[in-house]
Amino acid sequence: MDINTLYSAFEQCNGVTTDSRTVGRGELFVALKGANFNGNLFAVKALEMGAAYAVVDERPSTDLPAELTERIIVVEDSLLALQALAAEHRRRLQIPILGIVGSNGKTTTKELTSRVLAQKFNLYATQGNLNNHIGVPLTLLAMDSSVEFGVVEMGASAQGEIATLCSICQPNYGIITNIGNAHLEGFGGKEGIIKGKGELYDYLNANGGRAFVAQEDQTLQQMVTDRVGLTVEPYSYTIAEGYKSNLSGDYNSRNIAAAVAIGRYFDIAQPSIAAAIESYIPQNNRSQEQSTTHGNRLIIDCYNANPSSMEVALANIATKEGAKLLILGDMLELGQWSEAEHCRILKIAADIVGVDIVLVGKNFRKAAHSLAIDAICCKDSTEAIDYLTQSHISNTTILLKGSRGIALEKLIDCL
Repeated sequence: MDINTLYSAFEQCNGVTTDSRTVGRGELFVALKGANFNGNLFAVKALEMGAAYAVVDERPSTDLPAELTERIIVVEDSLLALQALAAEHRRRLQIPILGIVGSNGKTTTKELTSRVLAQKFNLYATQGNLNNHIGVPLTLLAMDSSVEFGVVEMGASAQGEIATLCSICQPNYGIITNIGNAHLEGFGGKEGIIKGKGELYDYLNANGGRAFVAQEDQTLQQMVTDRVGLTVEPYSYTIAEGYKSNLSGDYNSRNIAAAVAIGRYFDIAQPSIAAAIESYIPQNNRSQEQSTTHGNRLIIDCYNANPSSMEVALANIATKEGAKLLILGDMLELGQWSEAEHCRILKIAADIVGVDIVLVGKNFRKAAHSLAIDAICCKDSTEAIDYLTQSHISNTTILLKGSRGIALEKLIDCL
């Protein structure tokens, strides 16, 4: 399928979707396949629900009326077609795009930076967590001719993935929030993470882009040094001082500093930057603070977890006064490093003065047994709910931190 033909069909649509259950009238439906699903099987249904066109890589098994047949676009690979369509659309948009990569803080930095840049530009940014090989194309295809600036979050769990996403969204500017011990299994260790995240710098360097780089981060500084010719806009974490926010934890000052640096580069006035940062209310279980009817103060940071983000979350709660409870869920996707990292993090947690610890998941339970650390160990979130409901915890600062797959958000209502 010629990209111009596909793009012509896209121009006749009012949106793009990969979900036949929610397809809207006039949308372009792209049938994707996965280990447990095949969107091709629902292409006809999508058309009957009002989709303008359906992109498939398997022809329908039965004869269809001509009215439906002429609205089916057959390609060799639907995912590659979606990505190529997004890349072509981005090329035609001709707007500046900022790419955001990192082990921790990507979404918070995206939200803060988007609010700052929106003080000057008609802006579109990644919605929610649409930051992978499907989400990035959908983000780009949601941008219309009214958009003046794009902010695209790019996530990865293995080398080569950031390079692919960069080839699709073609960023003019970029920032790596940090290099931490996330997705160790997929990246193949810390050096693999550095190489994988550094693919953003590689793209910017090859295409005349500009990277915003924190001066205090020695790993990022070395990555810049290794890429002769990369254009850099340096900034210091100290520029976050004096800005008010609704984010929990001093570690979020680094995300604030990134937003301030980017805002300053694009000549946004300091009062506007400050107002934008203060207006952000964290949601989706990221760096949220919430009071409960039992007098507890919850720090809800359980959308994701890795050793690096665990460390800073524990350092934050260690500064709190009064009774403290740590509810820690397993960190996933650590591979051969899992046992050592769970033990290391649990040692840090146990050294905090005046805390009680509840662990959820087999990895932390194994670590607690190995280290002979006094903690309540729960098999899963359901077992944790039973324990917490019976414990009647009150007037306590509680940290909920774990990987999304552990589902610690289910515990909020019983606290």
